[in-house]
Amino acid sequence: MENLLGLLRIHVERGVNLVIMDYVSSDPYVLIKLGKQKVKTRVKKKNLNPVWNEDLTLSISDPHVPIHLQVYDKDTFSFDDKMGDAEFVIGPLLEAVKMRLEGLPNDTIITKVVPSRKNCLVEESHIVWKDGKVVQNMVLRLRHVQSGEVELQLHWIDIPGSRRL
Repeated sequence: MENLLGLLRIHVERGVNLVIMDYVSSDPYVLIKLGKQKVKTRVKKKNLNPVWNEDLTLSISDPHVPIHLQVYDKDTFSFDDKMGDAEFVIGPLLEAVKMRLEGLPNDTIITKVVPSRKNCLVEESHIVWKDGKVVQNMVLRLRHVQSGEVELQLHWIDIPGSRRL
């Protein structure tokens, strides 16, 4: 607990144009890893454009470590098939949280993160003030696969007694 900075809530919204891993479709789920922590969504049967709409939470001790996202196809009688991966960093989100903003109009853009060779962003990622908190919306392009994207929203949660930002 003494090294804990806070919690990262990851809202896994949906997948777009995921690859076919079974005969005509896939049964995808998302696995997110940070160090020894692993959290995952439910499996969406026979769906290449799944809507998960699920919240996953990670404990954050080091804000500089990239967070890994992997999409898998659930198989019954063999190992699950990899459907691509991506990674993202939360540094820009945490910098916005450190500003301790209050009272901004909803959907005010605080900062932007642009796609580059160093990240998996499909498009510009906006860090905005939404309903009294700082959130980051991002669309990640899956690597090591022909097609596929995953849409996420990140939101920081301070914990009483943590190291804080």
